[in-house]
Amino acid sequence: MGAAGSSILGADGEWGETSLGDMPESCVAAVLLYLDPPEICQVARLNRAFRGAASADCVWAAKLPANYRYLAALAAAADDEGRGDGDANGKRFSLAATKKEIYARLCRPTLFDAGTKEFWILKNKGGLCISISSKAMTITGIDDRRYWSHLATEESRFHSVAYLQQIWWLEVDGELEFCFPDGAYSVFFHLHLGRPYRRMGRRLCGTEHVHGWDVTPTRFQLTTSDGQQATSEYYLHLYEQGGWKLYHVGDFVVSDSDEPIKLKFSMMQIDCTHTKGGLCVDSVFIYPKGYKPEKANIVCE
Repeated sequence: MGAAGSSILGADGEWGETSLGDMPESCVAAVLLYLDPPEICQVARLNRAFRGAASADCVWAAKLPANYRYLAALAAAADDEGRGDGDANGKRFSLAATKKEIYARLCRPTLFDAGTKEFWILKNKGGLCISISSKAMTITGIDDRRYWSHLATEESRFHSVAYLQQIWWLEVDGELEFCFPDGAYSVFFHLHLGRPYRRMGRRLCGTEHVHGWDVTPTRFQLTTSDGQQATSEYYLHLYEQGGWKLYHVGDFVVSDSDEPIKLKFSMMQIDCTHTKGGLCVDSVFIYPKGYKPEKANIVCE
């Protein structure tokens, strides 16, 4: 049947016209189940039947993560505490919202754990992503201004990064306990060699403190509460050019979306025969395995 319409023989024996607008909404909804969320929003513009089906709960329930109720409760709590900004019209999020509204809210970042962690789902596929600020991690010597400082920057989701000037023993540890939708995930440290700054509208990078990363590799580790482990090592000086990098730590698999899993992750360079410095530590990112953020520089073994 063409989009413009086609002729059929009516009950009175006369030819009539039909079009996409005559399709039952339930049939349209069955078709929309095979589309990704952005495509569903696009076809909703075709006519009234598609517009109605594109808002149906049965369509969006299939696009939501399996544990969307858990995620939605976190989002609602964040909004109640003033860490959410409502929708485009300023409407506050409610657990009684439609499935489409829930999906739209979960696509917007939600801060939790006192604003040091953040989660969101991908608009195209609904995969869960998490970012953990350096302020949520335990960093050796972080309170000693001789070694570390906090830099305000718009290049971080959290508007602040930890900057290492110089230290003998580098150790950064973090952890997260969360209910992930079932699937495979990858963990990355978001790092930058050199101190990025802006002058007269230009982005520049100070490298006067960068040293010590070519002697011993930096080790990254990941462990989970159900016994999964991963380790990777990189000579950071090999990736000095090009700005921020996502250093792949390892992967883990979640089989039960209703059970919280505890992750522990770390980066270490503890060869005390030399100092090292000039490193920005922004955050740890957790993405669905295989996902590559736009414009991201990923470093893998």
